Amino acid sequence: MRVVVAKHAGVCYGVERALKLVGEAAAAGGEVTTLGPLIHNPQAVAALERSGVGVAKSLDEVSSGTLVIRTHGVDPAVIRSAERRGLNVIDATCPFVGAAHACAADLAAGGYAVVIVGESDHPEVEGILAHAGGEAIIVQRASDLPSRLPARRIGVVVQTTQPPAVLAEVVDALLPRVSELRVCNTICSATAKRQESAARLADEVDVIVVVGGHNSGNTTRLAEICLVRNERTHHVETADELDEAWFRGAEVVGVTAGASTPDEQIRGVISAIEALAGDE
Repeated sequence: MRVVVAKHAGVCYGVERALKLVGEAAAAGGEVTTLGPLIHNPQAVAALERSGVGVAKSLDEVSSGTLVIRTHGVDPAVIRSAERRGLNVIDATCPFVGAAHACAADLAAGGYAVVIVGESDHPEVEGILAHAGGEAIIVQRASDLPSRLPARRIGVVVQTTQPPAVLAEVVDALLPRVSELRVCNTICSATAKRQESAARLADEVDVIVVVGGHNSGNTTRLAEICLVRNERTHHVETADELDEAWFRGAEVVGVTAGASTPDEQIRGVISAIEALAGDE
């Protein structure tokens, strides 16, 4: 049994940057707390906690020290409030997410009714909504669009981890219904590359394993993309979740990973799969 890793897999620049910022803050000493989990990877968050980095559910839980804004970003009012409390704020918002924030703010300021393509309960979308002034239509598919739009001038911004096809579907549905449509394609290039690479690999292997947090939107989407092409797709966080039965009769196993999955987590899964092959 041979293991093939997707050309593009694992941590992206935004996640790598955030982990570096938190690591430097922790090394400098003092109390360091992230507002919500820094990234959607339970194992990476647990490792940070073991190094002394706390996780707060809300700003009310942080009274002193350094507050780190998660990669998904927040309402700018939260940062202002933290600074008024005297906290040292480190903004680890992914630059691509920051670009989506800026687009949402520009669209709203320009008088466009804003449509956000993404998951309404995702922290990144909540941040985009706040930058749009708190008023926007949030859709996951074109079918989610309301029968009556609030204006004839519509601006679209998209959650960075959404598939390009979903954005295109929503834009196509809006075009005949508006007098003016402005689209900010804020899909992260790293996300697009991982999705394209995973799709190609799923077509070429007998089994494909997607590594990353079960709470990670971008990892879950990789698994969904792979499952459409290969029914023997499995999403795991760690090697402990692997089942030997998944690989029976397989000659080639593919491995890919979400943008919030550290390299050591990927290597652990690959080693475990190779060990299963050695036991055959």
